[in-house]
Amino acid sequence: QVRLVESGGGLVQAGGSLRLSCVASGINFKIHSMGWYRQAPGKQRDLIARIRSNGTTEYVDSVKGRFTISRVNPRNTVYLQMNSLTPEDTAVYYCNTNRGPADYWGKGTLVTVSS
Repeated sequence: QVRLVESGGGLVQAGGSLRLSCVASGINFKIHSMGWYRQAPGKQRDLIARIRSNGTTEYVDSVKGRFTISRVNPRNTVYLQMNSLTPEDTAVYYCNTNRGPADYWGKGTLVTVSS
């Protein structure tokens, strides 16, 4: 059974930083691409960062230069370091992976950025 568990969200002031973690189980972690998505109130869930099994990364423009995705395969963990946070970053952040046709999600962690 694939399980993704996010942590690290919370309340932070604008300009602050947070590091999110996602621990995966039930998959051969090192061969999977891992993604971070976010969903703001009233909006759709969007991909913001992805890291492939070979370590290559991609980001949406709105987080480039502020967020960094990384992975530690022996820990089955993917991280999202978020710096220079703004109120527009307020959202529930979700970890994602897929195996074949199946898509897997964590329950999410809430990030609230106050102005």
